[in-house]
Amino acid sequence: MRFNPKARLDTSRVRDRGRASGSGGGGFGTGRSSIPIPGGMRAGGGIAGLIIVVLFLVVTQCLGGGSSGAFDTSRMAETDRYANCKTGTDANQDPDCSRVAVENSLYDFWSGELGSKFEPEQAVETFGNATNTGCGRATSDVGPFYCPTDQTIYLDTTFFEAVLQGQLAGPSGAFVEPYVLAHEYGHHIQNLLGTMGRVKTQQGPKSDSVRLELQADCYAGMWARSATTTEDADGNVLFQEISDADIKNAIDAATSVGDDRIQEQSGDRVNPEQWTHGSAASRVKWFRTGFTQGSLKACDTFATDDL
Repeated sequence: MRFNPKARLDTSRVRDRGRASGSGGGGFGTGRSSIPIPGGMRAGGGIAGLIIVVLFLVVTQCLGGGSSGAFDTSRMAETDRYANCKTGTDANQDPDCSRVAVENSLYDFWSGELGSKFEPEQAVETFGNATNTGCGRATSDVGPFYCPTDQTIYLDTTFFEAVLQGQLAGPSGAFVEPYVLAHEYGHHIQNLLGTMGRVKTQQGPKSDSVRLELQADCYAGMWARSATTTEDADGNVLFQEISDADIKNAIDAATSVGDDRIQEQSGDRVNPEQWTHGSAASRVKWFRTGFTQGSLKACDTFATDDL
């Protein structure tokens, strides 16, 4: 993965809240909760210690700020983490600036794909330890997620090393985070298109929750297919190259966060009736569908039982 050195980066939608002090616990549901809330929900409702990338499914079930597990919010003012991200050269040298370039590419791709229906996300926000969100308090345990209430993607960047590569034995390639960001951006697109309102069933291999997640994987594949054609505000292409190895990184990441893979990693038996995100094979299939077919119609996981 290489960015065009001449590309100009727009940091207006990417921000950092720094590292909060204190425990930050108790924000989102954990353990065996069956409520589809962002972050902290264990795969299948009973996998101790393994966090998966989850999303908020029904806005009315979003938790408020809460009072338990307080942490110091005085340190949560926006930092200057991304202030030096100016060009594609910066993105090639600094993973923070790479994150900005990926967001810019997603913005350009989906604005072209949706036309008048498109609205940009409010922010991609990175944080450490804990942060307040429109969907309640998030801690480092929750993994990346999208909150539809404030239309923001939240990301503790330690997730990739500590959880994805560590606990889940996932890949470590440079394109792993772009895949995750593209998946979460896919949830923003679903929010804009009203797809989240179609979610009624929350567990099972063909549940609405699984369909929503697989569609977000498909949308990530759509973006990856066209990422090298996305442009900055001056018409310069953003990506100079996305290699076969990059796509393999994305596929390996999709595999590592499949519900069956997480259940196996935990030592539990594979139980499809507890799935909320889909099997490893299904996640790979739908990323590939988006990558090879590149259309919203092809990504309609609600229109088929062949998941």
